[in-house]
Amino acid sequence: MTKQTLSFQAEVKQLLHLVTHALYSNKEIFLRELISNASDACDKLRFEALDNSALYEDAPNLEVRILVDKANKTLTIRDNGIGMSAQEAIDHLGTIAKSGTKEFVGRMSGDQKKDAQLIGQFGVGFYSGYIVADRITVESRRAGLGAAEGVRWSSEGTGDFEVDTIDKPTRGTDIILHLRDEEADEFLTAWKLRTIVGKYSDHISLPILMQKEEWDAEKSEQVTKDEWETVNQAAALWSRSKSDITSEQYDEFYKQISHDSEAPLAYTHNRVEGRSEYTQLLFVPAKAPYDMWNREKRGGLKLYVKRVFIMDDAEALLPSYLRFVKGVIDSADLPLNVSREILQESRDVKAIREGCTKRILSMLEDMAHHDDEAMRNKYAAFWREFGSVLKEGIGEDFANRERLAKLFRFASTHAAEGVSLADYVSRMKEGQEVIYVITADTLAAAQNSPQLEIFKKKGIEVLLLTDRVDEWLLSHLYEFEGKQLQSVAKGAVDLGSLQDEAEKKKAEEAAESLKPLLERLQASLKEVTKDVRVTTRLVDSPACLVTSDGDVSGHLARLLKQAGQSAPDAKPTLEINPEHPLVKKLDTSEHFDDLAHILFDQALLAEGGQLDDPAAYVRRVNALLVTAAV
Repeated sequence: MTKQTLSFQAEVKQLLHLVTHALYSNKEIFLRELISNASDACDKLRFEALDNSALYEDAPNLEVRILVDKANKTLTIRDNGIGMSAQEAIDHLGTIAKSGTKEFVGRMSGDQKKDAQLIGQFGVGFYSGYIVADRITVESRRAGLGAAEGVRWSSEGTGDFEVDTIDKPTRGTDIILHLRDEEADEFLTAWKLRTIVGKYSDHISLPILMQKEEWDAEKSEQVTKDEWETVNQAAALWSRSKSDITSEQYDEFYKQISHDSEAPLAYTHNRVEGRSEYTQLLFVPAKAPYDMWNREKRGGLKLYVKRVFIMDDAEALLPSYLRFVKGVIDSADLPLNVSREILQESRDVKAIREGCTKRILSMLEDMAHHDDEAMRNKYAAFWREFGSVLKEGIGEDFANRERLAKLFRFASTHAAEGVSLADYVSRMKEGQEVIYVITADTLAAAQNSPQLEIFKKKGIEVLLLTDRVDEWLLSHLYEFEGKQLQSVAKGAVDLGSLQDEAEKKKAEEAAESLKPLLERLQASLKEVTKDVRVTTRLVDSPACLVTSDGDVSGHLARLLKQAGQSAPDAKPTLEINPEHPLVKKLDTSEHFDDLAHILFDQALLAEGGQLDDPAAYVRRVNALLVTAAV
């Protein structure tokens, strides 16, 4: 191949501009990212060599080397991993194929401290080299290709890059950073590089080698020896004893595998023996990832078999509702040639999945029910970030339904957040038989819903469910500790023994005396309502809408429409407050039909709905305002 000059993909150009002009808050992350990439390249070679041992080319010992050239102001990160062909160099270094690139570029514009930590999250860690280098040269040869099929890739990180064929006797990749003058003194110093390796990459299971340095008394300076030494632990962190690992080392390992800038909220590290033998190191993040709701994003754990890397994002090892968990599973039983298809069917994988699920739930339960307030606050922080995802488990994981229900937290009319179902049941009124709930688009809409008025008046607590998943949750969570969950927006309100006989009798009398008015309203609103009736649930509002038991609620219908799905056509019931002045004047008004439609539209707006004909509503209100003004 003759030398070619090619242009970067548009997104890469944007990315490189931001890297070279904005990311200076934590420059040393470039070494973490490049070592991580080198380690991945070695893992990939080890995996491919399972079927083709010839790829090792008589050099089975995988390693990463860091070379310092002070004279030429270059820093080289060398690995003897899988390497790249010429076309792979063009594809991998000139474009970003991974989804989410646009979000990445969009996010890299504000807080520089956050910007610097985003770079690894999108699989573009290679470009972090431009934080400290004004030119990067990559020399590589893919394992299995001839020595004459090496490739040299070079770019100053502007609009173009050059690709040329070279002779490269050894497989693997050299990334040569031509450091800017202002960076050379810091990042060509051996102790600085060793410090960075110890901080970010000590857990890498491959040896990271640097040349030895010794003090030369005659020259009064450090001199480089022609000997190499390992500068990291070079042992998989999860394979070491827990007593030998500090919390800081756990934190740094988590940051490396997750590309998160914050320490994890909690972690668990265990060796499991029995039906299936494996080691688990699992982390719960402190913050939800930007792409938690991206359906194209793979979730899952890193899978190793006897410390041989097999795959990233092994989804079969955790249920979907725990997709936010990061970590590593190292199995002693799975075959080295295991595939994603085999994972779905393996009995060993099922045992690992069940074990990991129970371990995570136990860790969350310990935080949620701990005597220490700080631990409970930690769980509250977890719930704010991941509660809506955990709720998905109620329909996915029948075996753990009761455990999950005890972990759920809600807002209520008694507290803005953090109410468990157990808390609610313990505060239920004497004679109360059900757990009352209401769903809404926002907390404010739920708190101010007319359907809550009688409950507030009587001091009956109602759970306020405002996550998009909550309507789905209620279709699977029917009861808790023998108490049924009942939506206050469905069916006629029935407070049972909480409503005294005088109230019931008054409501019955009002329904009978207002029967002609109810019939007129039903006739006027027959196109939009199923029924019109008197209610006892309203105190201050003139009317509200409720859904019949078994019908799709107005809130769920709106969610389905927002998702582009069709919602079943179910008309609501209009309930009126016989004590409200507007209702009392309704029957004698000259504008009966207009007032009837205004009552319905206002009830729809109060529950967060949208009017089918806002202009008609405005006309009716304006007409009444003109009449009132006269």
